Formats: sequence, structure tokens, C-alpha cells
Amino acid sequence: MLWNEMATDGYYRRAAAHLRAGDLVLDIGANIGLSTMMFADTCPDIQVIAAEPAPVTFDCLERNVAAHAPRAVAHRVAVAAAPGVASFTWYPRASANSGLYADREADDAATATYLRNSGLNDEAVALITAGLHDGEQIDVEVTTVSAILDDFDPKAEIGLLKIDVERAELDVLHGISDADWPRIRAVVAEVHDRDSHLAQFRDLVSRHGLSVQIRQDPSLGGTELYEVYAVRTGGR
Repeated sequence: MLWNEMATDGYYRRAAAHLRAGDLVLDIGANIGLSTMMFADTCPDIQVIAAEPAPVTFDCLERNVAAHAPRAVAHRVAVAAAPGVASFTWYPRASANSGLYADREADDAATATYLRNSGLNDEAVALITAGLHDGEQIDVEVTTVSAILDDFDPKAEIGLLKIDVERAELDVLHGISDADWPRIRAVVAEVHDRDSHLAQFRDLVSRHGLSVQIRQDPSLGGTELYEVYAVRTGGR
């Protein structure tokens, strides 16, 4: 599924197609760097800041960035509403599902639904998901989008803010100051629709002047996972 987000004609690809030379891209929840590499391959003259807090995953991200996206910078940090230190659940066998709000039961259920939608039978699903979300608790540094921008370039135009942070999507948005929102031309995100988070996410980016599209990949039908693509008027 992680690679499918980059390889198919979904919102990630659509967002990448509208990047411009000189843009800054924030890849929040970069995992091993597939999205960073896809963005850099699509528009080589961009700069990417890739944030990933899990140490083992970050090591892979750093190697991938060095080899395939030389203008990208990897930061071992989680991104949320306020800076500090937080407990993070890392799934060694399912790193892309790791996060600040990991929920083993929900993650097992979503994975099982995805596998069934992909044509696997219950026996295969049970075999794959057994122990898949056995997690380890680690403390990670946390920052905000606005803090990253202050450190990098307080005036850079953000061609794309990509968010894939396993239920912490609203936290990321809440860490953007009002002064920084006008600099963001587009947002692409995976959003978990729990406790009306999808509507809240949509309303927040709309309030800051972006036009929102929402879709759910057919393979994720029956789960809480949706894709959001938001573009500032005139930014297509």
C-alpha cells in the first residue's frame, strides 16, 4: 500500500505534478522516503524536508535521501501541535502504521480489510496480520510545521505539505501558525476519519483558503482511511 500511494494516479501523483522549480516540500511522516523520492524525481529542482521520528525507519530514510534525493534533508523528528517529547509506538513489522496514536486493534482491522479487498482469503489475512502490530514504545522529539519553517526559511513558498502521520493529522495542522498558512500552496494527506477528524481537517484547510477534494482508494473501502488533496485557489 505504501508504494501504491506513489505509483498510481492518486492524489500524491497529482500534487507532485504541480510542483515548481524552487518549491519547498514538507514530507511529514516520510517513513523510508518513497514520497520524498517521488517528489524529487517529478520536479528535481525542489527542496524537500522529510520528517520521520522512528530511529530504524529514519536510518533507511536518510540513506534513500542521500542516494536518490540529494536536495532533500531528513530530520529525525515527529511533527504535531506543539514541540516537546512524546511517546511513539513503532511497529517493527509495519513501520508505516507506527505513530503517536497507534491503535493495535484498529490497525489490525484496517490491514485485514485492505487485504480482503485485495482478494486474499481469511486464512491468508490471519497469517499476515498475526503479530504484525506488536509495538515498541519509544520517546521521540516533537516539533511543529512552523518551527521547521522558521529554522529553514521563514519566507520560502511551500509548494506542498504532505502529511501521513497515522491519526495525528489534525495535530500537524494545529502546529501551523496563521502567518504561515498563506505560504502553503497545496496539502496532500492521509486522514483517519475517527471522531469527525476528516470533516475537521477539511474545514480547517478550507478556512485557510484551500479548495478540498476527498477520495477513498477502493482497496481501503470499509476503513477509516481517506486521502485529502487541498489546493489554494489559483494554485493548480
